[in-house]
Amino acid sequence: MDPGLRNSPLVDFFRRGEVARDVRLLAAQGAFAPRALDQLALLLILQDDGDPEVAREATSTIDRLPAEALGAFLARAEVPGEMRSFFVARGVALGDPAENGDDPLIDESAIGDQGTEPVSDSEKTAAQRLAMMSVMEKVKVAMRGTKEERSVLVKDSNRLVAAAVLSSPKLTGQEVEAIAKMVNVGEEVLRMIGTSRNWTKNYGVVAGLVRNPKTPVAISLNLLQRVSDRDVKMLALDRNIPEPLRIAARKRASTARLG
Repeated sequence: MDPGLRNSPLVDFFRRGEVARDVRLLAAQGAFAPRALDQLALLLILQDDGDPEVAREATSTIDRLPAEALGAFLARAEVPGEMRSFFVARGVALGDPAENGDDPLIDESAIGDQGTEPVSDSEKTAAQRLAMMSVMEKVKVAMRGTKEERSVLVKDSNRLVAAAVLSSPKLTGQEVEAIAKMVNVGEEVLRMIGTSRNWTKNYGVVAGLVRNPKTPVAISLNLLQRVSDRDVKMLALDRNIPEPLRIAARKRASTARLG
């Protein structure tokens, strides 16, 4: 079922069916759990997975969720109505809203533990430490880690890791603006930012995406109408951006002069 969560790129990956079976199975077992809201959303999606084992594990994990903690979490304002209704229909009683709803309600992360040895900060840089982690470990750091760690992980070749960065509750508008300007992130990252109504309310994000040659052209052309005339004139002369975007900028700049 659709859990109703619309502001999590990580959940969107699962919703679109773009996640490998082994990761889906870990999520269904409660071992891929960056935070409670995402965990419940993934379980609701995966209970209908086309793979019988994944679906069975998701249903089993839902049955094992601690009733009291679940009821307190479901009472929180940010929980989608679809998600709350699903569990209420199963007999879960709502409690007083939980003060801290970030931690997963069930954590079986040991299932996916690959035995990475801990390395101290003094021995390795942040990038080196993160490079040694498994995908699941990277996802958890992406959701809960520092700004420095997010700036490294958003460039990760695994799109699931990058999506986790964009789903982090700690991610700030300034960070998103900086990411929108990066030419060393994947196109999917820029696409996720460019299709988010919340993030594209920020003019700095819009301008950064349009100027970024890595942004998918369809996204850039759609956002061009929201760019100031001054910036459009600069885009019309920018040889680094895709030609269709530069032509569209020229046309708009010409129309502005005639007007």
